[in-house]
Formats: sequence, structure tokens, C-alpha cells
Amino acid sequence: MSKATIKDVARQAGVSLKTVSRVINNEPTVRAETREKVQEAINNLGYQPDMAARNLRGATSYAVGLVYDNPNPYYVVDIQQGVLKCCRELGYGLQIHPCDASSPQLIDELAELVLHSRLAGLVLAPPISENDDIVQALADRSIHVVRIVSGADAPGGPAPAVHVNDRAAAYALTDHLVQLGHRRIAFLSGEEEHRSTPERRAGYEEALQAHGLPVDPALVLPGRYTFDSGFNRTQALLAGPDRPTAIFGCNDEIAAGALAATRANGMKVPGDLSIVGFEDSPFSRQSSPPLTTAAQKTEAIARQAMLRLIGAMRPHTTEEMNSGPEADVFVPNLIVRPSTGPVTSR
Repeated sequence: MSKATIKDVARQAGVSLKTVSRVINNEPTVRAETREKVQEAINNLGYQPDMAARNLRGATSYAVGLVYDNPNPYYVVDIQQGVLKCCRELGYGLQIHPCDASSPQLIDELAELVLHSRLAGLVLAPPISENDDIVQALADRSIHVVRIVSGADAPGGPAPAVHVNDRAAAYALTDHLVQLGHRRIAFLSGEEEHRSTPERRAGYEEALQAHGLPVDPALVLPGRYTFDSGFNRTQALLAGPDRPTAIFGCNDEIAAGALAATRANGMKVPGDLSIVGFEDSPFSRQSSPPLTTAAQKTEAIARQAMLRLIGAMRPHTTEEMNSGPEADVFVPNLIVRPSTGPVTSR
């Protein structure tokens, strides 16, 4: 069976080729009833625009890039899905570009990517998105950029941003543990180049201080966003003379590692130790017991970043899909699961 063409769509919808093109490009001049007819024909025929040919036909690019440096496969898949779904809604192609955030050639690498792939712009994920020098350098080269960043502040900086209020979510997680009677709560950090680490730590510290509890530096351990890092640091904590009654893992992988170390020491969760994570990844849902965490809607965050990118270049395209600047701030919500319980006396 031959592939449907734009001529087939125009014939079935009873409109001109130019009208079909306007619908595909989300131009605002098309009447609603005409748009519906064309879209119905596209759906019935299974027509898909040729993105490469579309880009070559004119100066307007219909492809964007997603740039990331993150070892967490669940985060990467979710962020790709969020951007990709929005691209399909708006008729854009997507190029995925994993890279090394610490590379001294990164700015040139991204500029070359945009030039040679004829990208309309870039969605930047952490930690690249949180490096103001990189973002400013791309802006100076007239490259459209939207960032996904961790932060409690309103969007600002060298380029538009979608913010994730990790601090508020970390406060809620810590407050939950304190309400259960925990006073010695360890915090297992991730890498410092990710702004999520200091933001989540700030929420943890603010919650302790709000309850009149001291922040014990011996309970705040640096590390990485990995299972092994959570396991090893928990082993060290449990071997100490005054172990904590609860552990806050800076993400679910760390928390899952903490859970494994606790069980390896013959201890029960939450009977002997309560554990919380962050992000609501499969690590939190598939653990035994499942982990209390903060659900981060990564797909929705990525979709909003894509909307902001397209909206900056073609405002009419996203007017009806975008709910305004307030949609640029996401707060992960607390999910209480069986990994946390009241503190018990020893």
C-alpha cells in the first residue's frame, strides 16, 4: 500500500494543497471547521509530513533538539516522551542529543548541532540547563533555548525556563518524617552540579529548622545519584554509634540503595528505619516495601518546556495549548507509601 501524500489529504478534505499546508503548520488563519476536516482526512489516511523535506522547503525549521546529560534512564525516557508527544501534536521533528555537560567544547558542539541539523531551537535538561554560561553563550548565538531547571524562584535568567520546585517537595518529605516522630534524619545528596541537590537539601534543612531541630552535618552525606552510592553511605551510617531513624535519599535510586543496605544489615523498613526518595521512578514503586517519595511529573514538565520553546518562535501555535506563565512552575507532590512509619524506641 502506497504512503498517503499531501495531495491525497487535500482531495479527501476537498480543500487546496495550501490549506492542508496551513493546517499542518498550525497557522491561525484557517477556520475551525476547515481545520477539523483536514485533520480528519489526515487521521483517516494516516498521513505523516516528511519532516526533512519540510525543513528544506523554506527558511522555517520544523525540528528541535533535546539536550541532556543524565545517567538515570527513567528520567531520560520520561523527558523524551514528554517532548516527543508535544512535537507530534505540533508537527515538529525531534533530535535527541546526549552529551557531556562538563565538556569544554559543549557550546561549539551544540551550535554545530543546531546549524547542521537545521534545528529551530533546543530544550535543555539539567545540569546543562542550569549552567548560565552555556545558556548565555547559546543565546548570544541567537539560538532559541528553553531550560528545565530546579529552583524555588520564579522563572528568569538568560533564557525562558520551566522550574521544578524541588525545595518545597523536599520540605514536605522531611516534614512528613518529623511528624512521624523522627529527629535524626540523614540526607544522602546527589551530585552538586545538579541544582536539584542543593535545592532538595535546602528544603530538608528548612523543614528541620521549622520544627526547632538542628541540622547535623554528620547526617548530611555527599554522594551521587546512584543505587550504589545510596547503599554504601547507608552502610556507613548504620555502622556508626548513633545511627539515624530515617533517611532522605536525594532521588529514588539512592533511596533504593539505602533500603537494600538496611535489609542487608538484618533491619526492617519502616520498623527500624524509615526511608524516603524523590521523583516517583520505578525504583520507588517496585521496591519492597514501596518508597515514600515526591512525584515529579517529568513528562508534563518536558511537554511544557517544548510548548515554551515553540511559543517563543511561533506564538500563535501554542496559544490554545498553553495555560500561561504559572504553568512554568511544577511542585512534586508527596506520595506516602509503606517505607515510612512512626519512630520506634530502641
